[in-house]
Amino acid sequence: MAIKITDDCINCGACEPECPNGAIYENAGEWRFSDKTGISGSFTSKSGITSDADDAHSAISDDYYYIVPDKCTECVGFHDTPQCASVCPVDCCVNDPDIVESQEELLAKKSVLHP
Repeated sequence: MAIKITDDCINCGACEPECPNGAIYENAGEWRFSDKTGISGSFTSKSGITSDADDAHSAISDDYYYIVPDKCTECVGFHDTPQCASVCPVDCCVNDPDIVESQEELLAKKSVLHP
């Protein structure tokens, strides 16, 4: 599963620097596939988003920090546990039951994000 941030988020920002994929963004902040990844040029994500890796995408949340599911690998290939959840003081980084991925899928996604 991808990780998501719930509306219990207090906007402390502890999670953002911990993400090895640059998948976590401040509320209302635009995101890019190229942020903290090795992706460049035209890119199509697993969910079907096609854009230049440097193109800005609209914020997923205007109210609290958020995680871009197409960039979240649950830290697989980097750490034993999701680092955002490890550092969150209010336990609002949780599994997203709407986005279930196997260990193999998460490793494949990591390989795409960090060629």
